[in-house]
Amino acid sequence: MDTSHTASPPPSGKDISQHSSTVHPPPPAAFPPAAHFRTGYNVGGKDPGASNSTGYCTKILTVFSILVIGATFPFSLCLCIKIVQEYERAVIFRLGRLLQGGAKGPGLFFIIPCIDTYSKVDLRTVSFDVPPQEILSKDSVTVAVDAVVYYRISNATIAITNVEDYGHSTRLLAATTLRNVLGTKNLSEILSERESISHVMQSSLDEATDSWGVKVERVEIKDVRLPVQLQRAMAAEAEATREARAKVIAAEGEQRASRSLKEAAEVIAETPSALQLRYLQTLTSIAAEKNSTIVFPLPMEIMRSIIYSQHHNNNNSYNNQQHNMTNTMHEKNNRNMRHTEKDLSRGDDEPTEPFPPLPDEEILDVPLIS
Repeated sequence: MDTSHTASPPPSGKDISQHSSTVHPPPPAAFPPAAHFRTGYNVGGKDPGASNSTGYCTKILTVFSILVIGATFPFSLCLCIKIVQEYERAVIFRLGRLLQGGAKGPGLFFIIPCIDTYSKVDLRTVSFDVPPQEILSKDSVTVAVDAVVYYRISNATIAITNVEDYGHSTRLLAATTLRNVLGTKNLSEILSERESISHVMQSSLDEATDSWGVKVERVEIKDVRLPVQLQRAMAAEAEATREARAKVIAAEGEQRASRSLKEAAEVIAETPSALQLRYLQTLTSIAAEKNSTIVFPLPMEIMRSIIYSQHHNNNNSYNNQQHNMTNTMHEKNNRNMRHTEKDLSRGDDEPTEPFPPLPDEEILDVPLIS
């Protein structure tokens, strides 16, 4: 420690005013250098904590590798030249650091052996099945639901540098998202709104995997498995609904048929010739069937006249029978009166036997015709 400095008396007021007018900043060595922290990957650029150059070690290794390649050129050519397909991209790292320029491909690219490494990324759409998830719906029904997810890599560099295994991470996220989305739905909504549920899952997964360089293109609900007892109850309910609908349809059909028959009867009653045409149509249909027995329907006018004449004759016969019976009764009464007068005129004490009355059978045998 430097002890050469001695305490000095405090300055006077004049000195204080002179010193306060001039402010001297502290020397730069008085503060330690600011620490740099890495808060994330700076893909495609330089690390803020790195120096302007890659370092002497990197330069030396690069020059040495180039010399080795030049010395063994015919043999090292196969190690330097790499090819990626149209649907692939190569992310190159040089001494562990991401090489500037982004992913390479498709086609031919060069690497320096021993100091360059690369990873291939497939840009084609990949599909995977989400394992069946036991989910408790909003109305407390346990269902097993599985789905299928389609995704692709939209940024190969981010997919390699920001996540260790983008495929496995996407599968786990799809399973948890499926449980979270279906847990807020009723059973009826899960069964009837599969398309809307798929859209909600697709948007949620796409937003979550955007920072991984993954693009979720499509999500589909494959199967919804219900408990056996619930399936039986739903089947019974559906069958009862179908039977009720069939009965309603049959009743409506009978009602329309009755109305049609009523209208046809009214038309036939107003137009007698329509009934004759109907007779002819019936005869034509019977003749077309080649039956051995042909039934000719009798016109209603003839039947009506026959029924009327028969009814009139029955009424006349009934009236005649009543008239004859009345005359017979009068004749019998007159004869009884004459016999009584004769007996009285002779003065016989024994009364003459009256004329026997008609038996009840004769009265009961008279037919009653309404």
